[in-house]
Amino acid sequence: MTKRHGYALLSAIIAVVVGLSAAIYVGAAADEGSTSTNALGKGGAPHNSAAPASTGIWVGSWSASPVGAEPGTETNGMAGLSVRNVVHASVGGTSARITLSNLYGQSALTITHASIAVAVASDTAAASTDTMRRLTFGGSTAVVIPAGRQVLSDAVRIVIPQDSDVLVTTYSPTRSGPVTYHPHARQLSYVAEGDLTEDVTGTGYTEQTPFWRYLTALDVLSNESDGTVVAFGDSLTDGITSTQGANHRWTDALSERLRTAIESGQDVPRYSVVNQGISGNQILANGLGRPADNQSGLGRFSRDALARTDVKVVIIDLGVNDILRNPRLADPNKILDGLRTLVRQAHARGIKVIGATLMPFQGHRGYTPAREAVRHQVNAEIRSGRVYDAVVDFDKALRDPYNPRKLRSDYDSGDHLHPSDKGYAQMAQVFDLKTLKGSAPAEL
Repeated sequence: MTKRHGYALLSAIIAVVVGLSAAIYVGAAADEGSTSTNALGKGGAPHNSAAPASTGIWVGSWSASPVGAEPGTETNGMAGLSVRNVVHASVGGTSARITLSNLYGQSALTITHASIAVAVASDTAAASTDTMRRLTFGGSTAVVIPAGRQVLSDAVRIVIPQDSDVLVTTYSPTRSGPVTYHPHARQLSYVAEGDLTEDVTGTGYTEQTPFWRYLTALDVLSNESDGTVVAFGDSLTDGITSTQGANHRWTDALSERLRTAIESGQDVPRYSVVNQGISGNQILANGLGRPADNQSGLGRFSRDALARTDVKVVIIDLGVNDILRNPRLADPNKILDGLRTLVRQAHARGIKVIGATLMPFQGHRGYTPAREAVRHQVNAEIRSGRVYDAVVDFDKALRDPYNPRKLRSDYDSGDHLHPSDKGYAQMAQVFDLKTLKGSAPAEL
């Protein structure tokens, strides 16, 4: 072989390796272990920043669990509409990528145009002009996501400030339903007729929606964070009674506390916080449908918690719905066995688990003394240290000191189950940030 032929062969090998690496990168995330990388034509050059490549690590800045199939979208999906999701970045970065899900779709979802931008202000569909970026998938501006799958976008250079609202917009020209959505966003998003994916004015986005559609994660390349904390829970984590658009869930308050502690030089980990709460979620029981709407904690834990980007710690606050929604009296041992199963799965991945005690609910329509007894049994075992690596005592922090079976009045949203904004803030306040330090023990 001549030297020139040898160089040619080496160049060909390098090209193949680079191509394979790019394909593997695009297919890095999955719903139920499967990710689509099936893209359509190039569709023009991406409108990406010419800024130099940045250093840092990929972490989760925002996420939301896919909950179910949106009613009324079974036939058309969002065909001919631009869907502009508004999400809040818990940590900033210099590049970004997103995950889109078609978990509950019964047919392939075709996205021909997608974008990301920083909102010009809160509560608006308008984007800061110089931040608008076109998203690509495996180098293409269009992608087909098979039913039951999800796709991870390519990284795009964009400065995402911490605590900013980010606009992620998708356009699909074809029918595809039903839409995979998260119904209790506590954040207004927007819809426009036609392809207004890269529109920065926001004027065409005349329809407001309380849902997040298709979008399940925003990752950033960050110098501000060394990993991700995942809050895994039910409506108490979803923040169903928090003020809409105010980012007053307890996870938002925890993120702010952690950032303040870091900036003041306290010895706490530099972590972002993402929210994987689903209202009505149970540890043991699924909702209806195939795939199940509101999948059980056991069923979704791997996808919604362990598969998030660079997870270091999972905080679990689940169990109240297993008590309240069980037509018979719930078995506390089954609830605890379910929680311990989640912990074992996390430990197998080297992830630390912090667990919350179950908060009181006297006054709620589902309350009975027998159900209260189950809650006490579960909490006693959690406090014993035989379930989690560490415990945050939300029960003690929010209960009425004169009647521990109910929430303190100023922490009660009024339904005697979910906290007020003040109650959510208190949940974050009692969290010991130092419990986030360290890794999973070799043996619990």
